[in-house]
Amino acid sequence: MSVSAPRRGGTTDPARLLAWEVLRAVDERGAYANLLLPALLSGRRLSPRDRGFATELTYGSLRAQGTLDGVLNTVTSRPVASVDPPVRDALRLGAYQLLSTRVPPRAAVASTVDLVRATCGERPVRFANAVLRRVAARIEAAAGDIAVLLSAPDIAADPAGHLAVVTAHPRWIVDVVLDALGGDVAGAHAALAANDTRPTVHLVARPGRIDAETLVAQAASVGLGARRGAGSPYAVHLDGGDPGTLPAVAAGDASVQDEGSQLVTLALASVSTVGRDTGLTVDLCAGPGGKSALLAALQAAGGPARALDNPARVAGDPAPAGRLLALEPRAARAGLVAASLAGFPAALAVRADGRFPPVRPGTADRVLVDVPCSGLGALRRRPEARWRRTPTDVAALVPLQRQLLVAALDLVRPGGAVAYVTCSPHPEETSEVVTAIAQQRGDVAILDARRCPPFADGLPGGLGDGPFVQLWPHLHGTDAMFLALLRRADR
Repeated sequence: MSVSAPRRGGTTDPARLLAWEVLRAVDERGAYANLLLPALLSGRRLSPRDRGFATELTYGSLRAQGTLDGVLNTVTSRPVASVDPPVRDALRLGAYQLLSTRVPPRAAVASTVDLVRATCGERPVRFANAVLRRVAARIEAAAGDIAVLLSAPDIAADPAGHLAVVTAHPRWIVDVVLDALGGDVAGAHAALAANDTRPTVHLVARPGRIDAETLVAQAASVGLGARRGAGSPYAVHLDGGDPGTLPAVAAGDASVQDEGSQLVTLALASVSTVGRDTGLTVDLCAGPGGKSALLAALQAAGGPARALDNPARVAGDPAPAGRLLALEPRAARAGLVAASLAGFPAALAVRADGRFPPVRPGTADRVLVDVPCSGLGALRRRPEARWRRTPTDVAALVPLQRQLLVAALDLVRPGGAVAYVTCSPHPEETSEVVTAIAQQRGDVAILDARRCPPFADGLPGGLGDGPFVQLWPHLHGTDAMFLALLRRADR
């Protein structure tokens, strides 16, 4: 893991330097801040206060990047995009401190100038000092109001334009959220603002190994605050701290998993099928295997999920009941699926292209297809993603999403069920994919996912008009997971 090293001849405090290093890695080589920052923090001797400040600077600056560049562009004679990247990242950190922290303006400017000197040399110091002083003056004149500072459009005349400015999101993402929420401006504002909140760590208590109440008590015994989730009977929310300190996590009896992921998995496991079951459940896009592990735990505890008992039977005739097949090429190659399914030896992870799975068509009772997507539903976890993603990314993914859904429907037997899942609220990769495929086939019925456990009793925040379920961070405290349930019938 390499990051740009500071030059000699300047000094800066370690929290700001660490934040700058992460921003450089994100900019230079497309690193993911949520993976890199913890690794860097573990290797530095920082006080708890400095660790917290470095985290705030890193995530805050990445989330607000478009806004920060907009502010900087109001005081520079040339576009910020043309500024030397190492200097630009330092300016973003300085502008963030001026705009969104309690750091006094003089200290924010001086510390950023020190950072520029330490990392970029003496030449850009005067430029950085002048730019940040102008930024501080403009923020003071606008009383810190970003809508005034960047001349945001009137919210009544241009809701999307206004929200893009005040919530620091690209306009196209604002349009997506407004569309998904039926034009509800207040709801969209809340949903976009939730992307700036720090997500609570969610754990899953694996059925048959530990229950949620015991996991809550175990967390308390090691000094971690915890509480039950609102929807999944296996969900536990931590108030903070390292989940790795829990014995249940170390033993594989529990793991980190967003409650939204648990809910969509439980919905597939509980949806009724028609006709005689073969005993086969397929996770067509297993990824690191969290949903597969929950399905396997449900099977081991007597639930409806099944685990594969013999690899030789995958492409042949159905084997006896008790089978779960997880497919995902990259994860299987890296050993991640096998690791996440530790303790479930009957479950099989197979390296295969999910569009062409090595399973005889029409033999699965249930298929989970959590398709590759834009990830717009997890922007609070990936601070750089809101500026990295583009509408063309979605357009490129939709054909693959449709192909995977078709493959899932071909795998399931008549009377069996498919769960189509994405971590996105974008209609083009959620409801429009499902509706288009269902209309093309004469053997598919879309079920009302709200009527299936664990959603049948409702959730705080509501579940919308159906037949799909769209979860939201601001309403449900989960990632913005989308779920469609489909049943295959005879043609």
